[in-house]
Parts: sequence; C-alpha cells; structure tokens
Amino acid sequence: MSKTRITVAKGDGIGPEIMDATLRIIEAAGAELDYDFIDIGEKVYLSGNTAGITNESWDTLRRNKVFLKAPITTPQGGGYKSLNVTIRKSLGLYANIRPCKSLSPYIESKHPNMDVIIVRENEEDLYAGIEHRQTTDVFQCLKLITIPGTRKIIRHAFEYARNFNRKKVTCMVKDNIMKVTDGLFSQVFREISAEYPDIESELKIIDIGAALLADRPEDFDVVVTLNLYGDIISDIAAQITGSVGLGGSSNIGKGFAMFEAVHGSAPDISGKNMANPSGLLSAAVLMLEHVGQLEVAEKVANAWYKTIEDGIHTGDIFREGSSKQKVGTKEFADAVIERLGQMPQNIEAHKLDQDGFKPIEIEEYERPVQQKDLVGVDVFVDDATISADDLGAKLQALAGDTMKLKMITNRGVKVFPDGLPETFCTDHWRCRFVHKDNPKDVNQMKSVSRESVPALIANLVSNGVDVIKTENLYYFDGKLAFSLGQGE
Repeated sequence: MSKTRITVAKGDGIGPEIMDATLRIIEAAGAELDYDFIDIGEKVYLSGNTAGITNESWDTLRRNKVFLKAPITTPQGGGYKSLNVTIRKSLGLYANIRPCKSLSPYIESKHPNMDVIIVRENEEDLYAGIEHRQTTDVFQCLKLITIPGTRKIIRHAFEYARNFNRKKVTCMVKDNIMKVTDGLFSQVFREISAEYPDIESELKIIDIGAALLADRPEDFDVVVTLNLYGDIISDIAAQITGSVGLGGSSNIGKGFAMFEAVHGSAPDISGKNMANPSGLLSAAVLMLEHVGQLEVAEKVANAWYKTIEDGIHTGDIFREGSSKQKVGTKEFADAVIERLGQMPQNIEAHKLDQDGFKPIEIEEYERPVQQKDLVGVDVFVDDATISADDLGAKLQALAGDTMKLKMITNRGVKVFPDGLPETFCTDHWRCRFVHKDNPKDVNQMKSVSRESVPALIANLVSNGVDVIKTENLYYFDGKLAFSLGQGE
C-alpha cells in the first residue's frame, strides 16, 4: 500500500500530547501515512495573524487534502476569527459526521444501546454569519439554505448509511414554521430518500426529534439535519453516550477532509499527562476509513474498545469501583498499542464491509432553468413614533398608481389591516406592496414591473419614510417563493 501524505496540526493546550499519543497508536497499527506538520491557532493568532493560519499552511492543506487537527485555542477579544469555521467554509467541508456510540457499562451512560451517527450540514444556515442591526430595537441574522448545499448533505447521509450498513436515516427540520428554508430541506430529503428503498427514512420536527433522541436514542440510526440543529443535537448525543470528551468528528468536502476531536484545548491540564486522547483517536479512525485503510481503522477502534473494556481509564472517565487502573495520556496510548489485534468482548466490535465500502462521491449540481416573476416587494421601515394604523394609512397614500399596500407585519405578525391592539410592536415594520389589482389568492398574484419597485422606494424616501431594507417577492415557475405573514 502506498503511503498517504496528510497534514497534521498539534494545536494548543493538550493538543500536542493527545496528537503524539494518537500518532503512536495508528503507526503501531500499521497506518501507511506520511506527515506534514503545520502551526495553527494561538501562536499564529498572537503573531498578529487574526485568521490563525498562514498562507504557507493553506498551501500545505490544499496540497495534501487530508487534515488531522488537534484542538486549538482562540484568544479572547482582538477580532480573532474562528479557525474551524474558516477552514470548513473556505475548503467546502459541507458534511460534519459525528458518531455517538455508548461504551456502557465501562463508561457510564443512561443509554447503553446507543449508536447514532449525526450528519450535520456544515456551511450554511445561520452560520453564514450575516447579521445586521436594523433599528434601535431590532437585530437580524439571515438564514441561508441552498439547493446544492441541501442536496449534498442529504445525499451524503444516505451514502454513509449504505457504506456502514445503517438501516434508517432521520431528517430533523422545523418546516412547520420555516416553510421556505426548512421546507426546502425536507422536500429534498423526500426526493433523495426515494432513491434508497433499502434504507428506511423518516422526518421529525427538530424539537420533538431532539427530545426523542435524548430519551430513546436507540430508535435512531443516522440523523441528518441543518447546521444549527446539528451543532446542538450532536453535542447532546455525544454527552448522553457518556462524554463529549470521547467524540471525534470528520468534516468532509469534495476532495478534502478534516478530522478532529470535538472537545477543546483544555489548557488547565496541558502538559500534565492527564488528557484523554480518545476523541482525537476516534477522529483518526474516521480519517483512516476516509483514506481507505479500513483494516487499520478496525484494528485501532477495536484495541481502543478493548482498553476501555479492560478498565484502563484516564482521569476524566475513571470511576471508583468500575475502572481498574487510572492512567495518564502516554500510558493510555501504551495500553491501546498492547491490545492491537485484540477484539472487545462486550462492546460491539468495529467492523467494516470492506467489499461494499466505497468513497462517497456527490454528483455535480446542475442549476435548473426556472421562470422567475416579480410579484411585489417587502419594504422594511424604521419608525418608533407611529402606530400600525397610522403607518398603514401613510403608506397606502404613497403606494403610487401601480402598487398597493397589502399588509404590515411587526416581528412577523400582521398588524395592519385589522391587527390586534394586544400585539406588541417594535420600531421595525415589514410593509408588503403588491400589484394594485392583485386578487386575494396568493397563488394568483399579478406580476409587477421591475421599475415599479425602485420608483416606490424613491417615493417613500422622498416623503420621509425611513426605508432600511427591501426583499423582492417572487414566483419561481409559478410557485410562491416567500413566506406569508402570521395572520395574512
């Protein structure tokens, strides 16, 4: 087997210790790897580089395509950017995969049969980080969900399930409220799941889905979800297996992958030979699977399970009466190495179907040609001095000859016409303008000219209306492509 060259960062805090332990174990198991080491994190940040990574390190990452990363420390204040987010988004690492498997009774868990894979979309959603303060009262964060991003992550979840002989994929969304964004995610899930009749599929609303995951995780197998939901439930799932500190994750993109422990750099125990390398070791197993060294991945995972089973534990998981020996980082690695080639007796062994295993390749997205019709505009207005009825009367008079004011909402709730006096209003108003002859049926709206929107805005501004933002309203192929106001 030819060696695979990977990039390695030892990171900060306990990072160097757990990386050294992890590399010793996988080398002893026969991993065919060569390493290029790079510096990232605190040292680079404090040198004046607010990104935490140099151009030379970027070149190394892009050349090798595989990155094993220990935890890093991001200094407080100073405008330092999250390096994890930067790497994920810059290199298109669209899929975050986090296995959550109980090692009960050797590591305490209320769910001894839990074995769940969380597949989290990794680039989009609220993590786009597009935020604005729009008025004295109101702050905004844009939730961006795309068709290609959604197709990639859902396809990946089903291909992963097939590779690892998983029987069910559950999609968690909030499409009963966010009908456009989460609605897209659930729609694509239904379409793609139909291509995998051998795998059971189900949709869950995220709130009850998360509750069921925490209460009955044995009912789940693979869970695919959006970025924010996935961030939350992956930590929940990891914790209820026994400890977040044992978890590793992979971040997968087209032609590039990053593998890391999910815990932080723990500077308080740095250099004390106390850290548990299990999280990074779990990530290394995922890396070995990714580069096709499946036998080595199995050997490492099973030796780790056997070590846990034999009660040889670092201090974070050591329990009087159940653990047998409390060891440090180096000694734990030695124990795993001693057990290479052995199989766990009670923890389910790590086994891969090597004949059925294949690299996951996601098809290129072909953007469809669609008819896009402008049917109105939402004008957002800042005004803390006016009532909804008075604002409605003012805007109706300024709508012009081709458009009319259909409604005003405040924080998404319709307050004009026929609003309720109990509704609390901020200084942030969404004012919906449509064609003056528009029917009541929102599925039969008339098109408006593109010139009518800037003309409307100019008229509002010239008459003292503080317009802070606009959103055009469209049909795509004759279908409504925007949300209705609550009560509209």
